[in-house]
Amino acid sequence: MNIPRRGHYLSGLLLGLCLVGLSGTAIAGEPQDRVKQTITEVLAILQDESLKAPEQNAARRAKIRQVVSQRFGFAEMGKRALGQHWRKLTPAQQKEFIPLFSDLLERSYISKIETAVTDEALQVLYTKETIDKDGYALVRTEIENPRDDNFEVDYRLLKRDDNWEVYDIIIEGVSLVNNYRTQFNKVIRQESYEALVNKLKLKIEQEDAAK
Repeated sequence: MNIPRRGHYLSGLLLGLCLVGLSGTAIAGEPQDRVKQTITEVLAILQDESLKAPEQNAARRAKIRQVVSQRFGFAEMGKRALGQHWRKLTPAQQKEFIPLFSDLLERSYISKIETAVTDEALQVLYTKETIDKDGYALVRTEIENPRDDNFEVDYRLLKRDDNWEVYDIIIEGVSLVNNYRTQFNKVIRQESYEALVNKLKLKIEQEDAAK
């Protein structure tokens, strides 16, 4: 199964979270502040000299994973990515799927984060923030890249237990959740849910073997 690789898709997904040279034009509210907080914490880990040695890779990635998991609602992302199929799963299947999906997504993030932040010419502009009364918010950013066209990265968040969680990311109009939903739906309809789980597990095993 292919993980999304459209153009700037995954790199843009991460650039919006952790690039140096941050600035903003929108008046910050709580959702935007929370996204910035995550950026600051991730950058601090990546810039920590004690974590840059190859033998510190596992420790560095564990720290990044902890920070990202506090901001991203991976459970909500997983449910939305499965769409109508989520309700058909047994409690045991749901319990198995969320950690599996979270693991796969976090691995993609961390891998791209470590590569993306090496380009200090890139900047993130915070251009818009909207918050509705139902506890949903949008934080819009623009990635400035002097070597390529600028592109937008939107973060959709929901408020849960006094915390703002990212539940979807929109890159140049393409939804991360919708992208996964399309792929997952295709595998489930053409094969089965069990086949999807096996493909996700295989992807993780291949990444572990490549380390």
